[in-house]
Amino acid sequence: MTRALILAAGQGTRLRPLTDDKPKCLVPLMGKSLLQRHTATLKKANIDDIHIATGYRADQIEKLGFATSYNQRFDQTNMVESLFCALDFIQQEGDLIIAYGDIVYQDNNLQALLECQDEIALMIDAKWRDLWSLRLENPLEDAETLKINEDGYVTELGKKPENYSQIEGQYTGLIKIRGDKIKDFITFYHNIDRSQMIDGQDFDNMYMTSFLQMMIDAGWQAKAVMVESGWLEVDSVEDLEQYEAMQKQGSLEQFYKLAD
Repeated sequence: MTRALILAAGQGTRLRPLTDDKPKCLVPLMGKSLLQRHTATLKKANIDDIHIATGYRADQIEKLGFATSYNQRFDQTNMVESLFCALDFIQQEGDLIIAYGDIVYQDNNLQALLECQDEIALMIDAKWRDLWSLRLENPLEDAETLKINEDGYVTELGKKPENYSQIEGQYTGLIKIRGDKIKDFITFYHNIDRSQMIDGQDFDNMYMTSFLQMMIDAGWQAKAVMVESGWLEVDSVEDLEQYEAMQKQGSLEQFYKLAD
């Protein structure tokens, strides 16, 4: 059985004032919250065991009836800390989907991830530059490196790129850990030296990409599940306005098809 953990503890400062009274995942995208769209996609794939890692305005998510784990230090820590606040859920049986709370994605993208049988699978967008060019004046400023070897495994991610040749796709914030590797996944996290700085961050504020890179460097094989668009990241008010304008113009569909 596959389970899903959605990481939704952050404050969503770039989405203010929309996040003044609600967490980022409850911001509406074309009439439905990101969380509504996200969980509908999961349930369509028969993933009903859904858990939310909460922090900022956790009460707003809890009252919707979701099973949750609360990161009490959400305003002092980063996403990896929120992830492992849900340890009781993580260590249950079955494959585990880990998803950022500010993304939405199409059924076919999720299906591709679910079909991958490698120990780690990462959803990677090969056509990322098309979307980034609409969102940002200089796509390179916000993009991160991603390198894939000849066998289709990610060898590097999350660094600051110097040029486009260092970006063979963009990591989208959707991960799958195979069920028989969950214990090793937890052990790896607990064995990290907490005194070290990791990509300029202390342990509590380690980036998810830094954590994944550490796993890869230690010998874990992270398969790049390549997709072409079919997802959106909602990181700012400008993103929302851009997507809504594109929907009115009929051009959003080439990047993400809204479910009913």
